[in-house]
Amino acid sequence: MKEKSINLKVSNITSKQWSNLVIELNLVAQAWKPYGPIIKMKAHNLDRIITWGKKTGDDKEDRRSSNTVEKNKRP
Repeated sequence: MKEKSINLKVSNITSKQWSNLVIELNLVAQAWKPYGPIIKMKAHNLDRIITWGKKTGDDKEDRRSSNTVEKNKRP
């Protein structure tokens, strides 16, 4: 089957909107994969944006320092 392509030229978009658009397109590509289409995307910092978009709340680091006071306890 012949390869098909789509070129998107997006203007007047903030960086946050751009990141969300890339993440949404990646979600579509993943959702359609089991049904046959293989969608490949190219964009500046694509891997970094997708990695950021796949993060969950479980990925957060523990930012407490050893000098902090525990909850409900006074120094």
